[in-house]
Amino acid sequence: MYVIVDIAGQQFKVEQGQEVFVNRLEGEKGASVEFDKVLLSDTDGNVKIGTPVLEGAKINATIVEHLRGDKVTVFHKKRRKGYQKSNGFRADLSKVLIEKITV
Repeated sequence: MYVIVDIAGQQFKVEQGQEVFVNRLEGEKGASVEFDKVLLSDTDGNVKIGTPVLEGAKINATIVEHLRGDKVTVFHKKRRKGYQKSNGFRADLSKVLIEKITV
């Protein structure tokens, strides 16, 4: 069984017991969170599609930890103009454990 859920503006395909890295969530480490924007559900080939979300479907999860992602280097250059600019970015992430899926 898997579902496609909208978490913090991004869509993820999740299963029970899976750990997912999402954009930083409010809450402390070990806190329980609930996601109710379930877009699609597949249970052994029985597919349910929401319009836009499935009514009554929710996902219970726990925040495992807060961390920062790998550094992404952004480099701009205009050739023959002497222009170079370098920036770095590290995303703030939360590691979430999917505990229970209710459809």
